[in-house]
Amino acid sequence: MAPARRRGLADEVADRIREAIFSGAYAPGAQLREVELSGVMDVSRGPVREALRLLEREGLVHCAWHRGTTVTTLSPEDVAELDSLRGALEDLAVRRVIEHASDEDLASVEKLASLMERATDEHEMVRLDIAFHDAVFAAARHRRLVDAWEAMRCQVHLFLLTRIGRSTEGYLVRIPEEHRELVAALRARDTAAALDLFAAHRRLAVDAVLAPS
Repeated sequence: MAPARRRGLADEVADRIREAIFSGAYAPGAQLREVELSGVMDVSRGPVREALRLLEREGLVHCAWHRGTTVTTLSPEDVAELDSLRGALEDLAVRRVIEHASDEDLASVEKLASLMERATDEHEMVRLDIAFHDAVFAAARHRRLVDAWEAMRCQVHLFLLTRIGRSTEGYLVRIPEEHRELVAALRARDTAAALDLFAAHRRLAVDAVLAPS
């Protein structure tokens, strides 16, 4: 058996690049050059190269021998696949939340929805949106379901960044309203209403991303 590896420099570099993507410093399609990143972070190119491979496995970047590494640009097919998988996972999560979530679980979900009311910019709103859905999956009390969500959450985050890249008009007002409705349905433990509202919430985001520019 090989010795256990401690968390290495490449993981730290990946964290910093991921954070830069999520903060909007690198938009979808932006070039990520090893030499520039190693200079900015004062590390050799080896950890940067390994970090980019880690982020490629998460779906956040795309590496091509003739183009280098770029932040992933989601195609319509990517969006459709993400939406269908997210929908399948989220439907199960919603059903389980309504059946199994405690009042404390629902309070955690509601708290994140309330924080959206005070978001001051779109990137903060996207983070809170992801955190809200993290809380919904946690409240489902299904470990493998949470693992499945964790495997795609970075790509969902990228999807939401793509959404605000298309348009931010009314975004800071609409998103808290949508999530208040989701919380109310979960609180009422109304399965049919909750499933419909979560589906509509996803559909609005997909429509915004795929709308003609």
